[in-house]
Amino acid sequence: MRDILLQIAQVLTVLTLAPLLQGLIVQFEERVQRAQGPGIFQPYRDLWKLFHKQIVAPQTASWIYWITPVVAFTCMLTVPILIPVLTNFPLPLSDMGDILGGGLILTLGSFMIVLAGLDTASAYGGIGSSRAVMVSILAEPTLILVFVGITLLAKAMLPFVVNHLLVADAAVYFSPAHLFLVAAFFILLLVETDRMPIHSSTHIEVYMIEEGRILEYSGPLLALLKWASAMKQFIFYTIFCNVLVLPWGLSIQGAAVGALGAAVALLLKFALVACAVVVVETAQSRLRFYRYQEPLAASFVLAVLAIVGTQLS
Repeated sequence: MRDILLQIAQVLTVLTLAPLLQGLIVQFEERVQRAQGPGIFQPYRDLWKLFHKQIVAPQTASWIYWITPVVAFTCMLTVPILIPVLTNFPLPLSDMGDILGGGLILTLGSFMIVLAGLDTASAYGGIGSSRAVMVSILAEPTLILVFVGITLLAKAMLPFVVNHLLVADAAVYFSPAHLFLVAAFFILLLVETDRMPIHSSTHIEVYMIEEGRILEYSGPLLALLKWASAMKQFIFYTIFCNVLVLPWGLSIQGAAVGALGAAVALLLKFALVACAVVVVETAQSRLRFYRYQEPLAASFVLAVLAIVGTQLS
């Protein structure tokens, strides 16, 4: 019963704290730019407002348009079952899939949003979906290579094993293969959370990718998509922190106090990573869209070097 409750707590942690992470990142960005910012709880207010608005759907929408928010939201609720969010040991359903399975579920949610952007026959939806696919042509293979590198490093496909290995062996933690994986995944973190210098979180046609795909949504459907996007960001931060960079601070025995402490530690880790992301994003100049392949190519090369390093070590 305790493990089942911890499993539910992991999902609820991602569900409830994902908007807070988004608020922290936006607040950090505003502070770096010497602005006041809307406050860290603004994403919660935005979701509340959207859930109380009316749904306005385009006439060209098919069943894909209607099921996509539910599928994307469900995918993001499934991944926390497979990864170490609060505990450093597997929970009852954690063996349902490995690290590659989690990546597949994340990709499924993004794939459905791409289809929904095309389904409405909107010009902006088509632009956003086509640009998202162009970016994913390099991002998804690189993500798979990073997961393969993690698997080869730990000789296992479960993220819990990777966590234990990095905590127990400092030589592996500071090995070139692991450092290459961290660098490659950090670039992917920027890509998957729309922090590359070709992205824009506003309705600017030149840079719209994520916003373009969901521009035809409104009301509760839009709220589900934005919440799913926030959870996806939370999941990538969790993998980056609890599996690769800061694998400490998780509950070992599964006690309630330990789980609560792990949640607090997770927020502190996220704050550190968010600061690094904001600094990198702010320091980078805006790139033309056709140069999107440059950081992704660098991430791909780093992932390949990590795989080579695991074979030579």
